[in-house]
Amino acid sequence: MSLDAITLSVIQAALQQTCDEMDLTFSRAAFSPVIAEANDRSDGIYSAVDGSLIAQGNQGLPVFVGVMQYSTKTVIEMIAEGRCLPPQPGDIYIVNDPYLGGTHLMDVRFLMPVYRGGKIFCWLSNTGHWPDTGGAVPGGFSASATAVEQEGLRLPPVKLFKQGVLDLEIYSIISSNIRVADQRIGDIKAQAAALMVGQDRLNEILDRYGDDTVLDAVAELRHRASDQMRANIALIADGIYRSTAFVDSDGVVDAPLAIALAVEKKDDVLIFDFAGSSPPCAGPMNSVLATTLSSVYLAMRHIFPDVPISAGAFEPLVVKRPEGTFLDAKYPRPVSGCAAEVSQRIAEAVFAALVQALPEKVTAAPAGSSGNFALGGHDPARGRDYVMYQISGGGYGGNFTQDGLSNGCSTIGISKSPPVEIMEQAFPVLYTHYALREGSGGAGKHRGGFGLAYEVELLRGEARASFVMDHGRVGPQGVLGGMDGAVNSVTVIRDGKAHVPQHLSKEQDIALEAGDRVRVGTPGGGGYGDPRERNHNAVRRDVELGYYTAEQAKALFG
Repeated sequence: MSLDAITLSVIQAALQQTCDEMDLTFSRAAFSPVIAEANDRSDGIYSAVDGSLIAQGNQGLPVFVGVMQYSTKTVIEMIAEGRCLPPQPGDIYIVNDPYLGGTHLMDVRFLMPVYRGGKIFCWLSNTGHWPDTGGAVPGGFSASATAVEQEGLRLPPVKLFKQGVLDLEIYSIISSNIRVADQRIGDIKAQAAALMVGQDRLNEILDRYGDDTVLDAVAELRHRASDQMRANIALIADGIYRSTAFVDSDGVVDAPLAIALAVEKKDDVLIFDFAGSSPPCAGPMNSVLATTLSSVYLAMRHIFPDVPISAGAFEPLVVKRPEGTFLDAKYPRPVSGCAAEVSQRIAEAVFAALVQALPEKVTAAPAGSSGNFALGGHDPARGRDYVMYQISGGGYGGNFTQDGLSNGCSTIGISKSPPVEIMEQAFPVLYTHYALREGSGGAGKHRGGFGLAYEVELLRGEARASFVMDHGRVGPQGVLGGMDGAVNSVTVIRDGKAHVPQHLSKEQDIALEAGDRVRVGTPGGGGYGDPRERNHNAVRRDVELGYYTAEQAKALFG
C-alpha cells in the first residue's frame, strides 16, 4: 500500500470524528429524552458494495455496530433486486423491520447514499430509539405480545426523504399509526440532520485526500482490524469453552429460556455455536439474527477494546446460524425484548465462556438489563398525551484487578438514564427515591458493582405502565468462585397495595392513577473470585460506607 502511516492515521481519525459529530448532532437536535439525554442512538459509515462497516461513532450504542451493517446490506440487495426504489442524491430511506437486519421496532434506522461523481461512494446510516411506534401498549414494550404486529408499526425500506424533501404522504402514514406523533417530527428532522452533517464532513475528507486514497485507507484499516483481532484470539488456548445464560421468561410462558453456547478456539478464529438453546418462544424475547450476531461482536469489543471498530474486526468471529432457536427469530415472532435484553444475555454467555480462557481480561456478568419501563397516559394539566421511556443502569461484574462499576450503563451501549430533572419536567411524575442499591453486587475477591434503586410516583391523570426487563429470576453470574449479583426487582404500588408481576420483571398495561408508584431495583454485577480472598481493608471500607452491615460482611466475606 502506498499510504504512509501518518496519512492513514489522519484518515482513520477523520472518519471516526465524522461519526462522532453525527452522534452529537442527532442527540442535540432530538426532541425525545431517550435520544437527547440517554443517547439511545448511533451513526456510522458503510460500504457502497456490501454495506460492511467502515466507521461508527464512539458515542453510539455498540449493539448497533453489527445491526446497521446488516440492514444497510439488506437495503442494497433489495435495490439491486428491484424490491426497493433506486436511490437518488438526497434520498433518505427509513426502515425498522426487525427481520431485515434490525432489532426491535422502536429502533428506527435511516439510510442515505453519499454520491461522488454520479456514483454512490458509501452509505451513511443511523438508528434512534423512538419512544413509541404504535402497537398494543405505549412505548412498544408489550410484555405479552405473541406477534410482531402487536408491538407497533413495521416499516420496510421506503424513502422518507426524496431528493432532500420530506415525503408528506409517507410521514402521514407513520404519524397516523404512532402515539404523540406531533413530537416525532423533531426526532425525524434530527435524525436526517445528522446524516446531512456526516455527508458534509465526509465530502471535506474526500476533497482533501481524494476518493481513491480514502478507499485505500478503508481497505487497509479493515485488514489491520482483522489482523489485530486475530492476534488477540491467538492468545487463547485451542479448545472448546462452554457456558449457559438464562432469560427469565418470554413474558407469556413463565419458564426460563436457555442460551447454550460453545466457543471453539481454532488457530486465529473463534467459532460461536448456540445449538441447544431454547426454541422460538411465544412472547417478545425472541432475537433476530442481526441482533444475535451483533451481540457476539459487542461482547468481543468488551474483551478486546483495543481493536478498531471495522468490519474487519468481525472476520475472525464465526457465528453459526442458530436455526431452530429463539436466537434466530423469523416473522411473525415478537421481538421487543431482543435488543435491550436478550442481546445482553448473549453477551453474558460469551463472557461466561471466555473467562475460562482469559481470566485476566473477562469480567463476571454485568447487570445485563436495560430496565425498560414505559409509561403512557394523558396529562390533564397540560392537556396532552405523553409516552415516557425510562432506561436504567446496573452493576458491572468484578474483574481480575478490581470491583465492578456501580450504576453503569447497559452492556449493549453507552446509553444512560435520563436526568431525573428532565423526566419530571417532561412528564407528570415525581421521583421519590433515586440511589445506589447498596449490597446488590455479588460477593467475590472483587465484588460486583451495585445496581440502582428508584421509585417514581404518578402525580396526575391516569397512565398505563409496561415493563420488559430481565434477571428477575436469577442474578448476573459470578465467576471463579464469585457469587451472583442481586436479581432485578419490580413492585407496583396501587391504591396502597403492592403488586409484583407474575413474570417478575415483565408485565404490560398496568393501570395507574395519581398517587400510584413504581419501585425498581436493578441488578448488581456478579462477583469475581472467592469472597473469602477479599482484602480485609476493602471489606472494612464497604462496611464503613454502609454498603453492608458488619453481620452481612461477615456472612459474605468471612
